[in-house]
Amino acid sequence: MSKAYVWNNAECTCAHAYLLPTLTHILDALALPSHEKKIFDLGCGNGSVAFRLAQMGWTVSGVDPSEDGIAQARKTFPDLNLRLGSAYDDLVGQYGTFPVLLSFEVVEHLYDPRLFARNAFDLTRPGGMVIISTPYHGYLKNLAIAVAGKWDAHFTALWDGGHIKFWSQNSLRLLLMEAGFENIEFYRVGRVPIFAKSMIAVAKRPR
Repeated sequence: MSKAYVWNNAECTCAHAYLLPTLTHILDALALPSHEKKIFDLGCGNGSVAFRLAQMGWTVSGVDPSEDGIAQARKTFPDLNLRLGSAYDDLVGQYGTFPVLLSFEVVEHLYDPRLFARNAFDLTRPGGMVIISTPYHGYLKNLAIAVAGKWDAHFTALWDGGHIKFWSQNSLRLLLMEAGFENIEFYRVGRVPIFAKSMIAVAKRPR
């Protein structure tokens, strides 16, 4: 997670309009009892998603390396347990493990995604679930971007703190499998599936 990423408010981003409905569906399908509804938000940003999870009855903890993001979260959502921290830190020692781990639109910003995945595995209790979203890349979408001459805009090379990794379903599946996750499924969200804006990977930590 880049420390250059800047948050100017505690509002949801445009991506949350298509990510949150699927997240709600996934979490509702778990049908966890209230005392088990605990979730760790790895890369919580400005706290906007954590706040909506709390409204759904989840107890939320989370970290983000962005001082701007955590400042916005603390000012707007002071009751949430959101702190400065990195996906590369020893988070289990600080927070323990959780039945659900969430990481929205984070892995594309990381220099060391394998360490991120290992820490996500450690934070997820045996039998628990990890939910990770990232912009979707596939052959037809990539071809459409090339034909439209949109690669410069898509790669956002001049965006400080922007995307440095570009994931397909296969590459993200391999990352999660290497870390020890299993039963990996994908949802494509935003637009029609072949041109999806993002994908959400859902995976289990073995018991």
